[in-house]
Amino acid sequence: MNASAPSSSETRSGSITCVGMGITLGSHLTPLARNCIETADVVFAALSDYVVELWLRRLHPDVRSLQPYYRPGKSRMKTYREWVELMIAEVRAGRRVCAVFYGHPGIFAWSPHKVIELARAEGYPAYMEPGVSAEDCLYADLGIDPGRIGCQHLEASQLLFFERTLDTTGHVILWQLGVVGDRSLGRFRTPDAYRELLVERLCADYPADHEVIVYRAPTLPIEGPHIQRMPLREFAAAEFTGQETLVLPPAHALKPNVAMRARLDALDAVYGTGAEPAVAA
Repeated sequence: MNASAPSSSETRSGSITCVGMGITLGSHLTPLARNCIETADVVFAALSDYVVELWLRRLHPDVRSLQPYYRPGKSRMKTYREWVELMIAEVRAGRRVCAVFYGHPGIFAWSPHKVIELARAEGYPAYMEPGVSAEDCLYADLGIDPGRIGCQHLEASQLLFFERTLDTTGHVILWQLGVVGDRSLGRFRTPDAYRELLVERLCADYPADHEVIVYRAPTLPIEGPHIQRMPLREFAAAEFTGQETLVLPPAHALKPNVAMRARLDALDAVYGTGAEPAVAA
C-alpha cells in the first residue's frame, strides 16, 4: 500500500466515481453521472474537446483537466499513470472525487479501471458509471444491430502486433486508427504508411474491392456523423483526422452448422419446440 494511504484502522472517507460524458456534448450525460459531477468535491476531466471541458465547468467550480499531461514523444502509459496518482491522492485526502471521461469511462480507457482497482484495494468506495460510447453512436448512425450476425471489435494495432483471426461473416470494427501500429505510445498519430500496412493485412481476409465504412461520431450537437464508404484498397487515402473507426461489413454468409442442427432436431423431437429458428436474414 502507498505510504500516503490511510492505515487499516483509519476511516476511509474519500471515494471516487468514474463517469462517462458520452460522445455528443450535453445530450449523452446521464442523470446519475451529472449528479456525481455536481456533488463531488473535485472533478478531473479527460475529454475530447476544450469546448466540452468548458461546458463541464458550468456544472462544477473545481474541474481539473488531465489533458495537459500529454506531451509529444511522452509515453501515453506514463501519462495515464500520472492521472491515476493525481486522482488517488485526492481520494486519500478524504475527498469525493469524480473523474469524467470522454464517451464510456471503461472503453479504451486504462486509468479509470486502474484507479478504481487501486482505490478498492485500499478500502475506498470506488464506482464506474457507464456512458454513451462511440460504439453506441456507431450502431445508431450506421443501422447495425450487433445481435443480428455479430460484431468483432479490435484495437486496430492488434492486427499488426498479433496473429488475430477475423470473423468475416459478421461486422469487424477496428478502433484507434489514429495511432495504428504505434509501439512507442508516444505519438498522437502515425503516418499514412502505417494504415497502408493495415490495408495489406486486411486484404489477407477481404477482397481489395470490399466496401468498408470510415466512421466518426459527432462531438458537438451542430455536427452530424462522418460516414465514408469506399473500397478497402482506398482506405489508406481516405479523409482522416485520427478519430475515425473502420467498419468492415460481412464478406461471407454465415455457414450452417449441420452437425449441431441435427442434434438440435433430436432435442426438439424429445422436448418439443414452438420457437422460430434464430437465423439471420
